[in-house]
Amino acid sequence: MLIDRYLPEDVFARVPELAGQTDPVLAQLDRMLDDDQLYQQVRGDLGKRYRLTLVHGRHSTPAEVIVRLLVVQHLFAWSYAETVERVADSLVLRWFCRVYFQCVPDKATLLRWAHTIQPTTLQALTDRSALLAKQAKVTRARKLRSDSTCVQTPIHHPTDSSVLGDGVRVLTRLIRRAKPLMQDQCAGVRDVFRSRLRSVRRLLQQVHRVRRLKGDDAAEQQHGLYQRLLVVTRQTVCQAERVREALRARAERPTTAPSPSAATAVDPTIGRLKAQLDRFLPLVRQGIQQAQKRVLDGQPVASTEKVLSLFEPHTRVVKRGKAGAAVEFGRQVVVDECEGGIVTRFHVLSDEESECQQALPAVHHHRATFGRPPWLVTGDRRLHTKQVEESLHSLGVTQVIIPRMGRLTSVQRAHEQQRSWRRRYRWRAGIEGRIHSLRRDYGLARCRSHGEAGLERDVGWGVLASNLQHIATAQARRQAPQRAA
Repeated sequence: MLIDRYLPEDVFARVPELAGQTDPVLAQLDRMLDDDQLYQQVRGDLGKRYRLTLVHGRHSTPAEVIVRLLVVQHLFAWSYAETVERVADSLVLRWFCRVYFQCVPDKATLLRWAHTIQPTTLQALTDRSALLAKQAKVTRARKLRSDSTCVQTPIHHPTDSSVLGDGVRVLTRLIRRAKPLMQDQCAGVRDVFRSRLRSVRRLLQQVHRVRRLKGDDAAEQQHGLYQRLLVVTRQTVCQAERVREALRARAERPTTAPSPSAATAVDPTIGRLKAQLDRFLPLVRQGIQQAQKRVLDGQPVASTEKVLSLFEPHTRVVKRGKAGAAVEFGRQVVVDECEGGIVTRFHVLSDEESECQQALPAVHHHRATFGRPPWLVTGDRRLHTKQVEESLHSLGVTQVIIPRMGRLTSVQRAHEQQRSWRRRYRWRAGIEGRIHSLRRDYGLARCRSHGEAGLERDVGWGVLASNLQHIATAQARRQAPQRAA
């Protein structure tokens, strides 16, 4: 029979069936992300990008699309560019992200929207995913285990010479940018805009060569090279301070621009340059003091007082004591997990906090999330303090399985050697595998975003993606026999 055309068909109406055949976990995730509380919590942060984002301007990328794109990115540990490319090429991912036949937002747009989401919102999303896991009977939230890991920051290996070299490079770049604006004011001052980059590069190369040598002669050469490097860095700091004062005077002086548009074009540039100088100058001075004290004077510097990077000043030295990674540069993150592989809480430790203080906050958060305390709390000996067992028992915890530190009495040793105690403590080892999975599959090994808020944001997205993956996998596994029947 001769026919004129095929009947029109909605392409994306058949995609859920295709997604269930190719990736049933993605089909389950689609249903979970329709949860209104998850959506509204993220939408509240997206609406604060600008003052009139919610009511004014052209239409943006839909909030639902942004949320699902970010979930897909952290679910598969893709970069922003790879996420955009993969979603644009896949019909299933277009359906899952609700992009359909519209243009996928580029990586810069996705990055700007991602920066508006706050770490507190991601902790709230983690709590909501834990509740969804309990409703789906993936976990009963009766057990809790806790451990910590180090999330590295995106920096190169820090040394005192590299910090000084970065300081000279950054300050010289800012001075060059300010030269067209300040050339008339600083015309009579000598060497204000002089670049010392070539001298610093040569000194850094000599420092690296001498560092490979051994003996007293090498130590004396390194001492002299660091003295010259400090002199050049101090000279660059003096130049930057002069430029900053000139920028401040220029900003306070009434404008004499020929037109208002020219004045408005110059003033934001002055403000940005001054803000960047205010940000980097204290860090470079701290790096100078650090190198003077450690290298020339031979005195130790506390870990919390060290400058390891000018761009990520929140980076700390984390001693893990493990083979191949005795020392890492980043921040220590505490992770709490209940049975079923669901992470209930993540917390980036500050300089004043210690891992041994995290048992009580973990139980308080667990009770606030699920409405009751866990029956079992376990962790390694770093969680132990003198009053931790009494405090946890007072909160309603029945079994506290945390090894004691120090020398044990005969009664304490006999208690920890009981078969029931050792069996419950073996359950604690499962969190090591969970942390390894978060580091390997969800990007917690090394943070990609900048700043302390960016680190917390990356950790939160990784934890949320892991929870959603576990819930969707459990639901897909339950439905597999039904589909086979």
